[in-house]
Amino acid sequence: MTDLSSDSLAGFTWPSSAYLFGMLLFSLIGYAAFRYGRRNDRSPTMWIGVALMLYPYIVSRTWLLYVVGCALCAGIWYDHHD
Repeated sequence: MTDLSSDSLAGFTWPSSAYLFGMLLFSLIGYAAFRYGRRNDRSPTMWIGVALMLYPYIVSRTWLLYVVGCALCAGIWYDHHD
């Protein structure tokens, strides 16, 4: 008999540790950007922060998580220095 866990039977696979780290990292940066944007009345920074907090729930590939996260962080940097 084969040993199949209930997770694999349901078609669910756990994300890698790199994905979980990136999700936590970009969500924390997003939360900080949201707070900064709301406190300093910077609407673009606030909305980029919301996007950083929510996009990991949509993206399923690890490399795409980091590419989109870095692009959104660059958007925060660009808005901050504008």
